[in-house]
Amino acid sequence: MKIGINLPNFGPGMDPPTLLGWARTIEDLGYDLLLVSDHVALTPDAAGRSPAPFYEAFTSLAWLAAQTSRIEIGTGVVIMPHRHPLLLARMGATLDQLSGGRFVLGVGVGWARQGYEALNVPFTTRGRVTDEYLAALHQLWSEGRATFRGETVSFTSVHSAPMPRREPAPPVWIGGNSLPAVRRAARFGDAWHPLWPNADWLRHAALPALRRLSAEEERPLPLLCPRIQISLTRTPLPDADRRTGHGTVEQVRADLRELEALGAAYVVLDTDPGDQRLRGTAQQDWRTLEILAEQVVDLTTHTVR
Repeated sequence: MKIGINLPNFGPGMDPPTLLGWARTIEDLGYDLLLVSDHVALTPDAAGRSPAPFYEAFTSLAWLAAQTSRIEIGTGVVIMPHRHPLLLARMGATLDQLSGGRFVLGVGVGWARQGYEALNVPFTTRGRVTDEYLAALHQLWSEGRATFRGETVSFTSVHSAPMPRREPAPPVWIGGNSLPAVRRAARFGDAWHPLWPNADWLRHAALPALRRLSAEEERPLPLLCPRIQISLTRTPLPDADRRTGHGTVEQVRADLRELEALGAAYVVLDTDPGDQRLRGTAQQDWRTLEILAEQVVDLTTHTVR
């Protein structure tokens, strides 16, 4: 089980040195993956959750690819309808080439309605558009000259080179916890990337649905790659109302062992507290990552200690 980190590429404390500090800390500690968030239009609804300054995802990843050598880099997640699939396919393939095949594309439908309005993109059809864009993306990443016909996007004989370096293509992680997101992962995804899930919900509801839908689509079962919110405490939290990833080192270790037992291929750790008024400094977050690397996960063997 590989361990990734959600890098907060936004907020009052974010600047280029801090962005680079996050990437180097993640790589130097031995983690496997870093993800950044995405908003093209940082409207008031989105800014309440991810305040300015917000560093654009692909530009940031291209710069960080040049500053790192081993770690995988990716989006967690791109709002799919906000970029035409021709643009997204070219950016993703170029980034995969420039990074030496280290790119992971996480996609989702997004939730911030005002961002859709600012871009003049319909909000109510975002699920259908995302599905069609994903189909077009797969076409572009599998053919040197691609043609696609759909209801929301069509193109003819478009040259796709450079093709992605990773074969057959960068892995596509489908984000979201809803049933449509699970269905989308079954249809199009190499992995399913739920946000801050409860382990019991994964075991008893979500994973059975993913297995059923994958069988209906006659596709391989997508990898389980959840993101969990990390909040370390000095004293144990009551298990009855404790969220996965919250509690003492021992409790978080038990959570990761449970996700490992569920078959998670990656677990992405997220130090975002949700309420941005509670966010600590980057140095405090890096210390949390250091504690986890020292006491909870063995990053050389990809196992929980």
